Amino acid sequence: MSDAPRTNSTPTTPGPAPERTATGSIRASSPTGAIRTLGSNPATAPIMLHPGDAIPLGRRTLTIILLGALTALGPFTIDLYLPAFPVLEEDFQTTAAAIQLTLTGTMIGFALGQLIVGPLSDKIGRRTPLIAVTALHVLASLGAAFAPDLPLLGAARVLMGIGAAAGGVVAMAVVRDLFGGRRLVVMLSRLALVSGVAPVIAPLIGSWLLTLMPWRGIFGVLAAYGVVMLVSTVLFIRETLPVARRKDPGGATMRERYRSVLTDRVFLGVLVIGGMTFSGLFSYLSASPFLFQVTHGLDPQQYGLLFAVNSLGVVIGVQTASRLAARFGPQWVMAYSTAVLLLAASAIVITDQLGLGLWGTVIPLFVFMTACGFTFPNVQVLALDRHGKAAGTAASIIGATNFGVAGLISPLVGWISQDAGITATTMASVMVGCAAVGILALWFVVRPRTVGMLTP
Repeated sequence: MSDAPRTNSTPTTPGPAPERTATGSIRASSPTGAIRTLGSNPATAPIMLHPGDAIPLGRRTLTIILLGALTALGPFTIDLYLPAFPVLEEDFQTTAAAIQLTLTGTMIGFALGQLIVGPLSDKIGRRTPLIAVTALHVLASLGAAFAPDLPLLGAARVLMGIGAAAGGVVAMAVVRDLFGGRRLVVMLSRLALVSGVAPVIAPLIGSWLLTLMPWRGIFGVLAAYGVVMLVSTVLFIRETLPVARRKDPGGATMRERYRSVLTDRVFLGVLVIGGMTFSGLFSYLSASPFLFQVTHGLDPQQYGLLFAVNSLGVVIGVQTASRLAARFGPQWVMAYSTAVLLLAASAIVITDQLGLGLWGTVIPLFVFMTACGFTFPNVQVLALDRHGKAAGTAASIIGATNFGVAGLISPLVGWISQDAGITATTMASVMVGCAAVGILALWFVVRPRTVGMLTP
């Protein structure tokens, strides 16, 4: 399934001379970045199918940590200010629906940014787009911190979304550049853990920050985070896309890369599943400040604690999913996780109608978040394992769809609730619809029985 290069003999194409190690073996690399180590007996030499196999453990760990931090920049940009929604509503003398639109604008900007950054990173390399767009995020965060009114805050939030886009999409593309097969599952599960947990713990951190500073200070913190990521990228993130692959005829133009990805039935199916899962998650995230702080009377710290508990569900799901996917296949893990999403969302509606109060909502919500954790990494694995030559483009489409569709769907909760106020039923009704669409996409578009197992 993976199209990563496999080298079965010493490279004969022109290039740098092979490097002889201290033990007498030879390290040779091909123009595509694949590496093979040859000892005294080439027939028994270990073959490194992917460039990342040759990276020392310490360097690999540092790279994954930095890529995880870059991935978290997007979710933190989107969600860190959620606990401040009621304060923003009061300060700007507006409605909850209007405040939710600033979240929608951020997510749409995030989606558009990924559509630009992903294909660009396939064309000119990973580092340059990452550095440029992260710098934009820093400037936009400062603009949001000093915005005098809601329209300017909304505009700054759109630019912040665009600026945060590079982190997630380039991180996934870098991982796909370096790894393949089952190791790709493990590495992507680390990023999926970050992308799944970060939206959940961001409001917890935001609640804590509100005890120390006004809401504008949150955007100053995001600007500082962006500066740290910018400096770390310049100093520690190496280019992982070889020049030879940027000139590969199979992916030479943006149109060809999009065509190769968007004509893949399985990719389109998991694209819908990912978009619907994120939409269900963000329907909860956008409604929760009003549901739990206004309806149930939680203070910002209690609200943040609730998010911390839910983050445990995402962690459990992601970490378990990576092991199950390697053994049984990601498509079969999603067969169960999407069904649980539907059941848990339906349970929230039922318990709310029965008047079971806060705990009647929180318990099935935890199950829903755990099922999200099972789903996220498998969406990424199925999509990227099939499109190594267009990893940036594939990652950008996944991210753009996830956040763009979620940005359009999540405000439905506020729209449905504009007369009676946000309730668990209105929130979960949108989540039920998203889960149902994801199930249909799995069984009628992806068709799990037609998808092969991952390569070793």
